[in-house]
Amino acid sequence: MARLSWIIGVCLCAASACAQAARDVDKEPVAILELGAQPSWNVKGGSSFGPTAAIEFTPIEKWLEIEAGVTPLFSRHTPSGHSVEWDTDVLFKKPWTLSKKVEFMIGVGPEWIHTRQNGVSTNSAGVEGALDFMFWLSKKHPRIGWYLEPAFDYTFRGHEKSIGVSGGLLIKLGSK
Repeated sequence: MARLSWIIGVCLCAASACAQAARDVDKEPVAILELGAQPSWNVKGGSSFGPTAAIEFTPIEKWLEIEAGVTPLFSRHTPSGHSVEWDTDVLFKKPWTLSKKVEFMIGVGPEWIHTRQNGVSTNSAGVEGALDFMFWLSKKHPRIGWYLEPAFDYTFRGHEKSIGVSGGLLIKLGSK
């Protein structure tokens, strides 16, 4: 009788563990990694292009997502020659789930811009606004997807305005 009780207990624990593992598939990820590329156009003229990387997490489910990212933008055709611009931003986004495979967010946040042009470095602060569209590949394995994020940047120093569109791969990291 003791063996039977022990076997039933082990089976119940195993069933509980399997059920928990099945529920973990639908849980929110700890973070989402974004890897992609971004072309950018200055409103006054000139364009640049570069890779982009960001990490996004959800502190308040269905209300707030925070994305921190960095983008080095390379330009060859500026009036004063070649330049490299490093954009670092933190966006505070309001998410909406449109379906099991599609999410949409609107975000705004501060931006720090470090530019090196003709041997001269400048730093400036700015603000960025973005629309974020996330597309997940399947309901069964929703760990991988892709994103498209049009954005508008305003730099306080020099009052520069630019429009960029980043896009690339999404990877869900862990689960809560």
